[in-house]
Amino acid sequence: MGGALGAALFEGGHEVVLVDVAREAVEKINADGLHITDKSGATRAVRVPATLSPTETGAVDVVVVFVKCYHTETAMRAAAPLLGPQTVVLSLQNGWGNAPRIAQIVGEERVLVGVTYHSAILVEAGHIRHSGVGKTLLGELGGTVTPRLEQVAGALRDAGWEVEVSTDIRSKIWGKLALNVCTLPTSALLRFTADELPKHEGICRLMRALLHETIEVAQAQNIALNFHERWDAIISLLEKAVGAKSSMLQDVERGRKTEIDVINGAICEAGTRLGIPTPYNDALLSLVKALEETF
Repeated sequence: MGGALGAALFEGGHEVVLVDVAREAVEKINADGLHITDKSGATRAVRVPATLSPTETGAVDVVVVFVKCYHTETAMRAAAPLLGPQTVVLSLQNGWGNAPRIAQIVGEERVLVGVTYHSAILVEAGHIRHSGVGKTLLGELGGTVTPRLEQVAGALRDAGWEVEVSTDIRSKIWGKLALNVCTLPTSALLRFTADELPKHEGICRLMRALLHETIEVAQAQNIALNFHERWDAIISLLEKAVGAKSSMLQDVERGRKTEIDVINGAICEAGTRLGIPTPYNDALLSLVKALEETF
């Protein structure tokens, strides 16, 4: 996803550097460009520069964070050379809890948060498939609409992305979290692509139960989510995502640790804290954890 957005910003006329720890990917991107295959199957090479060292880049206007949740703290400490006096840090990561982790390191005053309904698959080092296109929502932690928020949103629109600025970004993040709670562990455990999930009534019953628990936990925290609106949106997104593999399924296929702790684990943690039973999320959390032990 970092490659997908970075390349789009670069093509939109912005100065961009991709920062990664994967030497092979960085070397391939610098030698041949970042190869991006779109939904039609066409592949293009984008000559966006990449580096292993944030020190080479120096201070920037915006740092966009797309690392896995369990790499957030390490990545942000490594990103210190990118931070100038006015640098903004935007998290577009999955799950719940990334913003506080980032704020502890860089200061809450720097942080913007958001969610995106774009999806991308790593084909190989230096080559991604931009498999899904959707809306991106951005907001300030305090809920205000600030000039810097509008500027970042404008940059993403320059990149050709559909962007909405929100004064209630917490609810928007939980809306995406509800999608992930229902679809990521089910797809990873069953090895199903997104569009296969709603074809099976048993899976739909399970996803509805997961969603009910998520809605109950959200509403107990004054986060406005509606079951029927979320369910319709989830099914619509899944049916359109033909052949798309969820991020958690990609992790499982590659034998990597998943982000289950900030997805279903976030619902379990909140349920425990609020005294709300979450047996379906507890079960999915346990199953994915068990699967990780086989890697």
